[in-house]
Amino acid sequence: MTPTSPLSLRDRWALYLDLIRWSRPQGWLLLLWPTLAALWLASDGMPSVHMLAVFTLGTILMRSAGCAVNDVADRDFDRHVQRTAQRPITSGRLSVKEALAVGGVLTLASFALVLTTNVRTIAWSVGALGVTILYPFTKRFFAMPQAVLGVAFSFGIPMAFAAVQDQVPPVAWWLVAGNLAWVLAYDTEYAMVDRNDDLKIGMRTSAITLGRFDVAGVMGFYALCLACWWQAGQLLHLGWPWSLALGVAAAQAVWHGWLIRGRERERCFQAFRLNHWLGLTVWLGAVLDRALAALPPVGA
Repeated sequence: MTPTSPLSLRDRWALYLDLIRWSRPQGWLLLLWPTLAALWLASDGMPSVHMLAVFTLGTILMRSAGCAVNDVADRDFDRHVQRTAQRPITSGRLSVKEALAVGGVLTLASFALVLTTNVRTIAWSVGALGVTILYPFTKRFFAMPQAVLGVAFSFGIPMAFAAVQDQVPPVAWWLVAGNLAWVLAYDTEYAMVDRNDDLKIGMRTSAITLGRFDVAGVMGFYALCLACWWQAGQLLHLGWPWSLALGVAAAQAVWHGWLIRGRERERCFQAFRLNHWLGLTVWLGAVLDRALAALPPVGA
């Protein structure tokens, strides 16, 4: 089927949902959990309904728009990769112009949400959009494009603090550093799935750059991530729920290392897909810690 073939409204809608990976929510969950954790910590455990709506819907919309931009940028590469050959643009079922229109509409909807916050948050959102557009193209020349993805996936953290406190305190940067390391860990697992195809087409990824040290690199990124988040907890005087959550997250990271040790495609993809549970664990640690801190002292 060519891009000009007639499609029913139902078929076209299905293509749009496939373009934005609607059936694969792991992507936006990986963005959502650290953003919500930052929102909880920035608001001392009491985020407003307005802020919850802005950051939850905004995360889903921007991740969806990012998928459209990524697929347009990678359309000539994706046809050579087993996992991506049947994506809507690559397979010719959706035109580039239509995909860009979908991405543009989603971006505008997300920006409309940000406009309900403050000037500082709006400024951060512009930077987030720029890095989101830049990321797909870095895979052509940058040895560790996952680091650029990590920056893009971390903008929700300073934006949450800016929206709640109208500032970005030092602790936010520890959360950002941890999130960047986490993205490097799980997206290297993802890159390990496509390593053979990427080598053939000349794509740059962290899995290729790390070579035989890929598994060690992933585990090192997990360790750095948890260390940064632990330091953030120290600065915020978080208690045992945060430490417990990081301990459970560390156990999950060890399990991921066990899965990828043989570098089998299916096991590496499984490890990547499980990462949203690690993010959920850390967010729950923030929620429980702030909830317990808000309780009156025993006997008061």
